[in-house]
Amino acid sequence: MIATALAKLLWRRELARVGWARLSAWCGAGCAVVLVAGLVVFGHDGKFATYTAMVAICALTLWWVGFGPRRR
Repeated sequence: MIATALAKLLWRRELARVGWARLSAWCGAGCAVVLVAGLVVFGHDGKFATYTAMVAICALTLWWVGFGPRRR
């Protein structure tokens, strides 16, 4: 939610038509998938690689939903 709020604040005009809830939902879903995958691969939570992947997937989903080819 913080990443979504910051994205909406920084790119106010560009993201005006994209809903806040939509951005948050996609980012949260992507992070949840990465977290589960990290738990399956590593066997426990707390690995730096999982958190790095969560940051990357959050940024990627924010870009895809906010600026990607199907944003409207």
